[in-house]
Amino acid sequence: MRPVPLFVESARGAHVRDLDGDRYLDYVMAWGPLVHGHSHPHIVDSVARVMTSMQVVGMGHRLEYEAAEALLESVPGAERVVWTNTGTEAVQVALRLARAATGRHRIVKFAKAYHGWQDSVYASMAADDTSEAAVPASRGQSPNAYADLIISRFNDIAAITTLLAGAQERRIAAVVVDPVMSNGGVLIPVPGFLETLRELCDSYGVVLIFDEVITGFRIARGGAAERFGVRPDLSVFGKAIAGGFTQSAVVGRADIIDLVEDGVTHARTFNGNPVALAAVKAAMELSAAPGVYEKLDELGAAFEEAITDVLRSAGTPGSLRRVGSLLQFVPRDQATSLHGTGGLWSEVTEGMLEAGVVFMPSGKIFLSTVHTVADIQETAVRLRRVLQQVSARSVQRVLRSPRPGR
Repeated sequence: MRPVPLFVESARGAHVRDLDGDRYLDYVMAWGPLVHGHSHPHIVDSVARVMTSMQVVGMGHRLEYEAAEALLESVPGAERVVWTNTGTEAVQVALRLARAATGRHRIVKFAKAYHGWQDSVYASMAADDTSEAAVPASRGQSPNAYADLIISRFNDIAAITTLLAGAQERRIAAVVVDPVMSNGGVLIPVPGFLETLRELCDSYGVVLIFDEVITGFRIARGGAAERFGVRPDLSVFGKAIAGGFTQSAVVGRADIIDLVEDGVTHARTFNGNPVALAAVKAAMELSAAPGVYEKLDELGAAFEEAITDVLRSAGTPGSLRRVGSLLQFVPRDQATSLHGTGGLWSEVTEGMLEAGVVFMPSGKIFLSTVHTVADIQETAVRLRRVLQQVSARSVQRVLRSPRPGR
C-alpha cells in the first residue's frame, strides 16, 4: 500500500489494526478469502480444537471425509473432491486430470484471465493479448512451459465456437475459464456464453473447468454453477473455501477425478491436513446458514449505490461493476489489471488509507458478512472527502504546469 506498506498486528471482523495500534476498515479481506470476516469465532474455535490433538499426520483422518461431504453438498453436481493447498496447485491438478481423461494435451484459456502463477497458464494477461499464441506474463518463463496454451477472448461466442470446432485436430483437452473474469475487471458472462461453452465441450469431448478460486463461496454458496446454472466437468476452489486458512480443492465428475487411482499422480505433504480441513468444514457450515448470500448481495448493492453516488457527484471518471459481494472500480478509458489500476485509483487508495479505509490496488472490493451498512455509509463519507482532496491536488498540478509561451 502507498505511501508505505501496511503491517497488521491483529484483525477481527471487518477491521485490522496496524503495528501503531491504528484501526482500519478493511475491504481487502485477504484478497478474497474472508467472506465471513477476520478471525470468525466458529472457524477459529474449530481449528483450535483440532490443533490441540494433531497438526499434519501423513495418514487418513475423519476430517478428510467430513469436510469433503460438506463441500460436495454445497456444489451442484459435484461427485468427488481431491484436496490440495493453493489455487495455483489446484488448477494444475485439474489440467492433469483433463489431459488424462481426454488423451489430449492442449489447454484453452481467455486473455486477461488469471489461473495462478505457474508457467503453463500465466500468460496473455494484458488487455491487448488477443492472439491465439500465448504471451508470457513474467520474466523467467520458458516458452516451452506455455507451448500447449491457446488464447481465446472472454464473451466472444463466435471465436470459441470456431476454435473448439477443431478440438480433435488441435488436441484440445480442456477449456479453463473464470466464470466472472474476477481478475480481468469483474466481467460477467454475456447471456449464452457459459451455456455455449458447455455445449461445445460436450460436442467435442473437451473438459470444461471453472476456476472458482475467487467466485467460489462468494457469489453464491454453490459458486458459478449455482449462480449461472451451468455445470462444469471440474471446478477449482480456494480462498473462501477455508475461511482464511490455506486450502484448495478440485471437485467434479467422478469418472475424471477417480483417475487419481488410475495412473494420475496427485501428491503433496500438506494436502488435506487436519488443521486446514477443520477450517473448510467450519466455513462450509457458515456458508450453509440461511440468508448468508442474500445478506452479502444486499451489502454489495448498498455499497454499489452509495459509492456510485459519490463517484457521480464528484465527477469521477470511473464506475463500479458488481457480482454479489465482489466489486471492481473501473476507471474510464483505462484498463484494470491484476496488480493495480494506477492513475486515479492509486491516489484514492492512498487517501483512503490515510482516512482509515483499506482498498486493494487492483480496484477490487471484497465485502463480508461482518461489514455493515453503517460501515458502507462511513466509507462513502470518507471517499467523498478524499475525492475532493484529489481534485484539489489535480487543480494545483495544472496551475503549476508550465504554460505555452510563458
